[in-house]
Amino acid sequence: MPQTRRTIRIKVMQILYAQSMNQDPIENVMKDLLADVDDKENKKFAEDLIFFILENIKTIEEIVDKKVENWEAERMAFLDKLILKIGTAELLHFPEIPPKVTINEAIEIAKEYSSKSSGKFVNGVLDAILEDLSKEGKLNKTGRGLLNLQKKGKK
Repeated sequence: MPQTRRTIRIKVMQILYAQSMNQDPIENVMKDLLADVDDKENKKFAEDLIFFILENIKTIEEIVDKKVENWEAERMAFLDKLILKIGTAELLHFPEIPPKVTINEAIEIAKEYSSKSSGKFVNGVLDAILEDLSKEGKLNKTGRGLLNLQKKGKK
């Protein structure tokens, strides 16, 4: 069965979750969980997303934390926070992926893997993050139908 970008995003979530739980080197976790990904483009997307998140974790966490500061850490599902980090990383680092696609994928994954209310929560937070990134000129989206989002916040 061919893997879709959604299945790759789910694998990224699983890899980050497993690594945070057992503290194994990320390369070992990736090797195990990406073993069945044959498509080079999908594997590269997963690796790029994982390494971007790990290399920029402080920035990504600051962006997410700013939007969820009214939520007590215990009340927020660990997977929700992980999904928010993945979505934020996509918004920041993957100019070819439309923000709506990133947000919709995060919502669907949250609904499938987290709590009943996770989809709405993830939607609200990522929408707010998207708006901030756009206003701050940190959103650089290019490609067909995306040019209006390129550095919109800069004057």
